[in-house]
Amino acid sequence: MLGTVVISVIVMSVLSLLRVNVMFAILVAAGVAGLMEGLSLTETTNMLVSGMGGQANTALSYVLLGIFAVMIGYSGITGFLVKRLVHVLKGKRSILLLTIAGVACFSQNLVPIHIAFIPILIPPLLHLFDKMKIDRRGVATALTFGLKAPYIMIPAGFGLIFHGIIADEMKASGMEIPLLSVTYSMLIPGIGMIVGLLIAVFITYRKPRELPPSDLGVIDKIDLPEETVLKFSKQHYLTIAAVIGALVVQLASGSLVLGALTGIALMYIFTVVPFKLGEKVVNEGISMMGMIAFVMLIASGYATILKETGAVNELVEAATGILGDNKLLIAFVMLLIGLLITMGIGSSFGTIPIIAALFVPICIAVGFSPLATASLIGTAGALGDAGSPASDSTLGPTAGLNADGKHHHIWDTCVPTFIHFNIPLFIFGLIAAMVL
Repeated sequence: MLGTVVISVIVMSVLSLLRVNVMFAILVAAGVAGLMEGLSLTETTNMLVSGMGGQANTALSYVLLGIFAVMIGYSGITGFLVKRLVHVLKGKRSILLLTIAGVACFSQNLVPIHIAFIPILIPPLLHLFDKMKIDRRGVATALTFGLKAPYIMIPAGFGLIFHGIIADEMKASGMEIPLLSVTYSMLIPGIGMIVGLLIAVFITYRKPRELPPSDLGVIDKIDLPEETVLKFSKQHYLTIAAVIGALVVQLASGSLVLGALTGIALMYIFTVVPFKLGEKVVNEGISMMGMIAFVMLIASGYATILKETGAVNELVEAATGILGDNKLLIAFVMLLIGLLITMGIGSSFGTIPIIAALFVPICIAVGFSPLATASLIGTAGALGDAGSPASDSTLGPTAGLNADGKHHHIWDTCVPTFIHFNIPLFIFGLIAAMVL
């Protein structure tokens, strides 16, 4: 049935725009999808709960990373970064936004820690952002760019995984393509993201923006007077050692959970954080990242409903069955389908296997080249990752930027990233499909 995915995603988006908590918006959208596919509310709820396990590891890792981030903040080492940035980038809003985008890019390829750096880096900088009158929507856009663009364009770290999934799923569906060709096919869509970032930084969010004072008081202690002298102590060296230890374990094991647990354990062992403060640190860490963890769990259950009921397959079959052999129109509809699916599921990586199995036979029949097909599948999967209320590419930036309660997930993260990345991705993905 053509309307299930479309209507449920619209319901989720409208509720989110009306400032309904994203967790409840996803739950209502999941209920709508289940009812439209003939399930009872009980069956829909059971399917949603059974599917939540798909993101249990991710949710746990986010909570542990939040606790680790609070510990690092407790050590005071982030004060050095803020103090340095005050001197170097004072008044240079655009340069700071591009610097943040660059740091975020490293988190995908050079040091593949994904959103783990956000709760460590961003909360201590919030007061600096306010002093410089930086528009936090620009910061959210810069962060989301760094979380998305590298895996779209660069075959290393998470990008190697993303390109590998595209190549493997295309092969499984009857179309061979070398991994290097997948990278080549994604360069044009990636350029679209660069264009979107530059527009956001130098045009849309260039002007200063003042926010009201926070009543949470979580960041004010980082605001250091100019005369304050910061000394690098043994505690700070031990904090760096704990961070390195966490990174080494994460890279060696491939597990964010083990990496975060290692960092937490080392902070206790090195007595950087007194054991008696354990309860306070855990509570603050859960407060920072608990929401994103629960949203990821519920989003996984919602994705299970869309997939298991066959709603996604029905959407693709109904849409493509009436298109004929018009390549431009078919490419347009494919990208639109990818946008709808990923907006609902919130995972570009999880969307690829779904759409590749459905898109490859159509591309073969119509005559799209392997390069054009890879570009369509990759872009369709990436579309919606930015702008989706359920995506970690938007939840991560919000978790950091809302540490003082002054950043709204939908209007300050999802809407800006949707406009600046999904629109250029759609246009440049369409161009790639027609020229490759």
